[in-house]
Amino acid sequence: MDLLLIGYKNCSTSQKARRWLEAEGLPFTWREITTQTPTLQELADWTARAGLPLKKWFNTSGRAYQALGLKDKLPAMDPDQQLALLASDGMLLKRPLLVWGEGVLVGFSPEAWAGRLKGGERHD
Repeated sequence: MDLLLIGYKNCSTSQKARRWLEAEGLPFTWREITTQTPTLQELADWTARAGLPLKKWFNTSGRAYQALGLKDKLPAMDPDQQLALLASDGMLLKRPLLVWGEGVLVGFSPEAWAGRLKGGERHD
């Protein structure tokens, strides 16, 4: 299984996810979200696969989100506008993202990740 871990090197949650994957012996490719921001096409594909509302993809505690006043602006934006915004700045994305085959996980939860990656729900 080819795992792609997308995160921010200074994010403690991204660091925890990296350590967890390493401890579980799951090889992955690291992608720095600030220098290789996911493209609009990637985000459209991943959000469709994840089946989560777009608002779950935003890093609501981040400075960029707060500086743009997105708490009040997002509800008035259509999905295409929200995706374009996410693709414009990697710091707006909730992290880490874990992508493989048909799977996508947003944010890090050891229990959720173990259930999906080790629980037989993989799609290679």
